[in-house]
Amino acid sequence: MNLSIELNDLEQELNIYCKAHQCSVNEAVRLALKRLFSATVEPKLSPYELGKDGFGSDETHEGDIAQNSKAFLKARFTNVDC
Repeated sequence: MNLSIELNDLEQELNIYCKAHQCSVNEAVRLALKRLFSATVEPKLSPYELGKDGFGSDETHEGDIAQNSKAFLKARFTNVDC
């Protein structure tokens, strides 16, 4: 299927991307559409679901948590894979 669209200010960015990644415009647009469609199929996570592992409500800390919060956060997230 052929499709015509006006890119306006996106054309220059698309050309830069294609040159940097050594791909054709068709390949880049197909990839962008695949990423767009796969992102909309996945369920959106709620703010609670995104942060529940970092809340720490299941752990008991001794002492003043407010004064040591930076240390607790650093210890919790130091070895997290991104």
